[in-house]
Amino acid sequence: MSHPEQQPLQPLLHDAAVVLSAPTQVWSDHSGRMSQGIHGVYHSDTRVFGIHRLTIGGKQPEHISTEAISARAARFVSLARNIDDSGPDPRVRVEVLREAAAGVVSETITVRSARVEAVETRVELSLGADFAELQVVKAGLGDPTGTGTKAGSDGAESHEGNTVRTELRRAEAGDTILTLSHAPVEAVLSSPDAEIAYDAANAIVTLAWNITIPARSEVTLGWSVTLHDSSAVVAGAPGNPEWADITIESDDSRLGNWVTRALEDLDALRMTTTARPNDPFLAAGAPWFFTLFGRDSIWAARMLLPLGTELAASTLRVLASLQGTTTVNETAEQPGKIMHELRPGDLVIPVADVSLPPLYYGTVDATALWVCLLVDAWRWGLAEEQVQELLPNMVAALTWMRDFGDSDGDGFLEYVDLTGHGLANQGWKDSGDSVQWQDGKLAEGPIALCEVQAYAYEAAAGAAEILEHFGRGDEAATWRDWAQTLAERFRESFWIPASDGAYPAIALDAQKRPVDTVTSNIGHILGTGLLNPDEEKLIAARLVSPELNSGFGLRTMSTEAAGFWPLSYHGGSVWAHDTAIAIQGLTRSGFHAEAAELSRGLLAVAEAFDYRMPELHSGDSRTDVRVPAPYPAACRPQAWSSAAAVAVLSSALDLTPANAANTLASAATGSLGGVRVSGVRGTGSPM
Repeated sequence: MSHPEQQPLQPLLHDAAVVLSAPTQVWSDHSGRMSQGIHGVYHSDTRVFGIHRLTIGGKQPEHISTEAISARAARFVSLARNIDDSGPDPRVRVEVLREAAAGVVSETITVRSARVEAVETRVELSLGADFAELQVVKAGLGDPTGTGTKAGSDGAESHEGNTVRTELRRAEAGDTILTLSHAPVEAVLSSPDAEIAYDAANAIVTLAWNITIPARSEVTLGWSVTLHDSSAVVAGAPGNPEWADITIESDDSRLGNWVTRALEDLDALRMTTTARPNDPFLAAGAPWFFTLFGRDSIWAARMLLPLGTELAASTLRVLASLQGTTTVNETAEQPGKIMHELRPGDLVIPVADVSLPPLYYGTVDATALWVCLLVDAWRWGLAEEQVQELLPNMVAALTWMRDFGDSDGDGFLEYVDLTGHGLANQGWKDSGDSVQWQDGKLAEGPIALCEVQAYAYEAAAGAAEILEHFGRGDEAATWRDWAQTLAERFRESFWIPASDGAYPAIALDAQKRPVDTVTSNIGHILGTGLLNPDEEKLIAARLVSPELNSGFGLRTMSTEAAGFWPLSYHGGSVWAHDTAIAIQGLTRSGFHAEAAELSRGLLAVAEAFDYRMPELHSGDSRTDVRVPAPYPAACRPQAWSSAAAVAVLSSALDLTPANAANTLASAATGSLGGVRVSGVRGTGSPM
């Protein structure tokens, strides 16, 4: 029986270990080794090394444990039984402490011995230079074992005392220089200098130490690599995050554990653009989206507003600096539009026939969400002068919604790719099959998504408040009227009758027909002001129904849809941020019991994934499994999945700018038990 030729497969991430500090990340297996798939040392969308092989006495140590110390550090513990004695207990162990900082990766290798005599051995570490672009790795085309033909590198050595430095230059881009150094930290060496060998043909750097481990003692060695890419468009953010002083006490320890881990990860995701080094934002996620994404960075900053307005302000500014000024079909730029993603060069996804320019504007929702972030930041205490500086950008964004976002004049915001090689779907569910009918057929565009209309309503109504505050009453009235008209049209066009209660369609298709699949998109409408109380009640009931609520969060698509599959990216899986947005909407609409039910589902997931919430997980039912299956290609950490922890915390406290205080008790319902938080900022600084 013949089989079709195997297509390249995207690397799986679920069983990989990662340490990171934007824009640098290191992926390996749980022993710390790097040899395949996603494994490697990455910097600025390039995999620098794809191979990491450590041997003690000529053999790889046997892994026994991994400790995730923080987002930036991990410890790998192994046994070196080949140099051990014949006793039953292991007496030689190897610990590798791996640490990442922006542009720097270092390891401290400690060989400990409990033997009663000294042990002589050789420690070797081989690093294979790769220089594969991240998009190539994602497409399953980056084989780290083929470094010799890919790297095309040359090397040079210099000696400084007992430190040896080697420079590798990528032949295709001479401005990319990697400086590798190694030196004993606390070494007992048979010679004053460690050895370094460079195999230029295969781009393999080998570090070697001949060591003597004294009886009942240890030897510590170290190496580091410094990375630089002058073509980079993003860099690590300086300083500490504004949430560094937050403390949480909760009856349910899972909530505090999740928030603590999430804030560590979010700190490691802080970035700036090279053009605006003083305006931090959150990178969308590791490994694939380690850059500025309009929608993702906005949502994450929005969820973090109870912890301060600095990140929101800088995110608003950096996106405003890239706001569209003209119409360019190839990049999807339009006047007033907020961008989708930023890369150092074209992003080519061969298997999906997608090719995106370095600065791409193919998003239908980021513009309205930018306005929503500005409105929320203003309510949370963003300084008036900072708000006023952004008013021209806000008005431009509103004008885009009316004049460009609504391309056919029907009163709704819709999208369609005009290039043939851009994103087919341009809402947050941007996979090609995310908008489909109940029978599984794909909807044809232009597509008007239900949640985008809610974002637009919320943006216009909130912007009207700001305009009125700054004495621009006539403009405020214009946008209030526009929002009210949008709400009326939505009520007439989107609602679908059903025996178990009407619900909004996920979208209108090209013929303005309501696409009838029940999806989690409806959760984004709650609390925006678009709906009346009776409509919100219908949505609240449906969100906690077993068709959408898996017990581990909201499924992206109802189990009753023909296209449902629990491991479908947008057709049945669960996304933490998606559920968190619904939780916040339920809370704002007064449905605290339903919000608590979904929150408890996310807490169960957080515990199952050691409190590092992945981008998404399976939509398996909690009545069938004890823990959800991982979505094997999910990013982690990911900005809005991490920020979802703060959204759940805020909802548990029913937290608003009006009731914020430095120390807070739980919401009156006590739905998640007692919660006390210190460090919340109601006016932009601790109160």
